[in-house]
Amino acid sequence: MNKYYITTPIFYVNSHPHLGHLYVTLVADTLARYKRQRGVETFFLTGTDEHGQNIERAAEAKGVAVSEHVDAFVAEFQEMFAAFNIREDHWVRTTHDYHQRGVAEMWRRARDAGYIYKGQYEGWYCVGCNEFLSEDQTYEGPDGAPFCRTHERALDRLSEESYFFRLSDFQQRLLDLYESRPEFIQPDARRNEVIRFVSGGLNDLSVSRVSVKWGIPAPDDPAHTIYVWFDALSNYITAVGFGVDTRNLEGEVTGDDAQFRRYWPADLHLVGKDILRFHAVYWPAFLMAAGIELPRQVYAHGMWMSGGRKMSKSLGNVIDLNTLRRHFTPDAVRYFCLREMVFGQDGDFTYEALLDRVNADLAAGLGNLSSRTLTMVRNYCGGEIPAADTGEDRAPASLTDGAIGVRAAVESAVEDFDRGFESCSFSRALEAVWAAIARVDKFISDAKPWDLAKEPENRAALELVLATSTAALRRLTALLAPVLPEAAQQIWEQLGEQGEAIGVAPASLAWGAAPGQRIGEIKGVFPRLDKKRIMEEIKQQEIKDQITEEKTTGEPGASPVVVADTQPLDTPPAVVETETPGIAWIGIEDFVKVELRAGEVLTAERVPKADKLLRFTIDLGEAQPRQILAGIAQYYEPEKLIGRKVIVVANLAPRKLRGLESQGMILAASIGEEGRPVLAGFLEEVPNGAKLK
Repeated sequence: MNKYYITTPIFYVNSHPHLGHLYVTLVADTLARYKRQRGVETFFLTGTDEHGQNIERAAEAKGVAVSEHVDAFVAEFQEMFAAFNIREDHWVRTTHDYHQRGVAEMWRRARDAGYIYKGQYEGWYCVGCNEFLSEDQTYEGPDGAPFCRTHERALDRLSEESYFFRLSDFQQRLLDLYESRPEFIQPDARRNEVIRFVSGGLNDLSVSRVSVKWGIPAPDDPAHTIYVWFDALSNYITAVGFGVDTRNLEGEVTGDDAQFRRYWPADLHLVGKDILRFHAVYWPAFLMAAGIELPRQVYAHGMWMSGGRKMSKSLGNVIDLNTLRRHFTPDAVRYFCLREMVFGQDGDFTYEALLDRVNADLAAGLGNLSSRTLTMVRNYCGGEIPAADTGEDRAPASLTDGAIGVRAAVESAVEDFDRGFESCSFSRALEAVWAAIARVDKFISDAKPWDLAKEPENRAALELVLATSTAALRRLTALLAPVLPEAAQQIWEQLGEQGEAIGVAPASLAWGAAPGQRIGEIKGVFPRLDKKRIMEEIKQQEIKDQITEEKTTGEPGASPVVVADTQPLDTPPAVVETETPGIAWIGIEDFVKVELRAGEVLTAERVPKADKLLRFTIDLGEAQPRQILAGIAQYYEPEKLIGRKVIVVANLAPRKLRGLESQGMILAASIGEEGRPVLAGFLEEVPNGAKLK
């Protein structure tokens, strides 16, 4: 059956959603979109783990009912995920009745097969891990008591009656599984860790509590509450109908299990490396005991660091999801997560890195390619996209070869993208796409369509360049739809396409637009972000949040900050002023107000009835080229300036000259007594929109 079932862990509702929750869910959502685009029936599951002692204690500390506590956290998770454009097929909650039925059914099957028995357990219990810990999982605390290595807090000594799962019976069966199916645990380094753990021997596992009431009662013995991992892990089958259609709470058969048989086994469990053992050891053992087929793969992702260090509130390097929502689009965050981290390894997430990636890859890369290509189609072809094979037999051979090379690069990118996504190598897949984007950009720059547009005899060559660049943009837009769902759809519509980009399989997409197809309204998709301004806003917000927290909790935040009422934040140090004849000194605070950017002249022409004025359109790496007027017509021929890199004052207020609006100023030196202008430029290649410092 052509189906794909993908899951994330279910998230424990004793803390607010954070980057780790968002990351794995964005990956799963993107994979689900990718599979659907290729015609695969896909089921994407995420949800919340709402049982256990931690939940009871948290609700008690807040003075609210446990159900009220979990409902509030679930709503927060769902709202946050929706804000980042995550669209799961089902949100499983372990407090739902169908889940309780399914867990009870799995318990019965494992018990009736002889793998669950009653005994007495005494040991060191970690509330954070929801399990008794072995000696190698603890360290000696300041008072000699054992502490959990993961949560770095004291353990509870518990002794109580418990049901046990005969995990020790499955040691060899698990090792045989890992050997016969090496793809079952990925990446390989994590697989080897699990093999070493299991090879060291397995102890039977406590799977019930009498001291915890917030959970699922054990069948036929309601004094016991089913242990959280037996409960939580079962969500992957209860969410698709296991136990719901087969039995009611009294164990009576009620129907068939069509939905479960349709989707199970899961094709991919995505989990953090910190919970891999539960998914790669306990979970397959539970399924074997109950006689249920195993999932196809468990893939452990790495953890996000920040500035090379583990994220910590005390270090002040935590990435706040509300900050991401405030300053970045969901597409930008999704792209960064997939591109920046090699899936399966740890990665580094900082606001600075996110800003750099957005500006370099999305604004100056895909966004610029879309803007310049569609703008030229509008300006040179009246908005009608030339046919894909236009001019191939009449254009210069070098240009035809370049067009063939672009198509080959794009087709190669499609293959590499698919190969990368099938193996969870998302960073490599996106790297291949951006290599193709760079190839298309170079093809345009080398061909100089703005020069070709000047002479009628170059019409065939011009149309070949624009046909090739729009065909490439069209294919790459469809390819990126799972990664950039909102931006890809906007570019798709600007290309004049109907329907949804995510509904088109890239490999089957014809090369080039339909005959006579016209582009839509051109709009900027990825405007360049002002890194300095955004970082300053983030810093100020963090200070405000810290002050608010200190007022609310009475506890210091990440790092003490003293703010005087009369002193603005980040006041520059005092500058000793000196007097130099002939120079009107300014402070650095005045200079940084001027925003200088590199730009490329796309068009240049004389302004009628104005001997000194030239009208330019200049690409500054923005959604639309700028119109800028300059009084240099007596010294420069406009045709020779097309394609030249210039320096523009980008934040100069627009002004009217001869009825035309000038949206900036081109920098030039003033030479000699007559003030002859000499345009400022560069000796090295710089991208359009690059900021001068």
